[in-house]
Amino acid sequence: MDIYLHNTQSGRKERFVPLNPGKVGVYVCGPTVYDLQHIGNGFSAVVFDVLIRLLKVDYDVTYVRNITDIDDKINAAALAKGTPIGPHAEHFAAEYVRDVAALDVAPPDVEPRATDHIDEIVAMIGELIEAGNAYAADGHVLFHVPSDPEYGTLAKRSLEHMLDGARVEVAPYKKDPKDFVLWKPSTPDLPGWPSPWGRGRPGWHIECSAMIRRHLGPVIDIHGGGNDLTFPHHENEAAQSRCANGGGLTVRYWLHNGMLTMAGEKMSKSLGNIVTIRELLARHDGETLRYALLSGHYRQSLTWSDALIAQAKASLSTLYGALRDTDDGNGAAPGSHDGLAAPCYPETVLKALRDDLNTPRALAAMHALATEIRRTEDAEEIRDLRAQLLAGGRLLGILGKTPSAFFRGDDADADAIDALIAERNRARKDRDYGRADEIRDQLAAMGIDIEDTREGTRWKRA
Repeated sequence: MDIYLHNTQSGRKERFVPLNPGKVGVYVCGPTVYDLQHIGNGFSAVVFDVLIRLLKVDYDVTYVRNITDIDDKINAAALAKGTPIGPHAEHFAAEYVRDVAALDVAPPDVEPRATDHIDEIVAMIGELIEAGNAYAADGHVLFHVPSDPEYGTLAKRSLEHMLDGARVEVAPYKKDPKDFVLWKPSTPDLPGWPSPWGRGRPGWHIECSAMIRRHLGPVIDIHGGGNDLTFPHHENEAAQSRCANGGGLTVRYWLHNGMLTMAGEKMSKSLGNIVTIRELLARHDGETLRYALLSGHYRQSLTWSDALIAQAKASLSTLYGALRDTDDGNGAAPGSHDGLAAPCYPETVLKALRDDLNTPRALAAMHALATEIRRTEDAEEIRDLRAQLLAGGRLLGILGKTPSAFFRGDDADADAIDALIAERNRARKDRDYGRADEIRDQLAAMGIDIEDTREGTRWKRA
């Protein structure tokens, strides 16, 4: 079954055909690590995690997601806190990795830091100067935008409108106002490296071009990121790579996810309307947040709210409930994603994901499976459907827990609750129904819902 992806370059959905049969190279722009990352950054991480899971069904995938650890925002944040710049960046890089891991995002195959690729960056800048696409001026090196006739084709912007919203510094040493920085001088208090143009540091855009070529080669299959990066970052990156590689195609499919919004506005630190992944994880399970992020199509904006999170939790409860209520001890083990072969993947889920990562339709297919599990009474069919549901969860990065772990969570009162339920069961056995009702009321006051089944008493947080 073919995969179709919406290519920003062409503006349409295209059948995915890798450059090299059986192998796929993917690069996704990761965070600039000057602070804890907000849930919008988690959205991109989750979206492309699902893409990688899907691609791995059919291909050998090399996934590269970078970390920008040298940037003016990092410098400013570290200096404001009075902390060394390098350790500041490394601390928040580690915090980002921790946060997205809690969203069940698998680590990339390569997670390069910009500061580990200074030699490659300097070499690429030298090639651009030699090719006539860049020039040195006043301690800076700048890419000369008019030298690239294809500039603007990714973002669909004319040269006349290039400066609109791009926050480009119009400096006297620029040949053209649209020219952007490849290398900038560093003062003694800022990080810097030796170069033919003096001690300095790289501009943001050149970092990705150099890291892509180092780890994936001059032409890659898929480049991803948020749609706020389309211009100027990805436009500039495409121009650099194209010119440094002698022209021609350098990215075969550009994929961009939409933005999260809060009260109708894009979530951003500049607007002060962000909520960090860490804040959310203090109140919600990471799997619930992941489901919420997958509930909308990746290319569309998604309104983030408490109601969205509550709906995600309820939907996950339905899926886990279907696994819990039909477990006879002989089916596929809930919570186990290991050892599930590709033939187990449900076609309805695969079909939805192969159609430009349609996660809402894939989740609907998962719920259809859960409904089917509950309706059938044939034990063998139940086991097959459960295996399909778990395999679909593997593709989406959900259902990785046992139902018991999901419903009970990391509850600090679990032992006390179990003890109360055991006491209630003894009271019922002894026909002390008054005491049994007292315990039920006590549990309800603690926010605990209990359910008496043939297999015993179950509980979960209300």
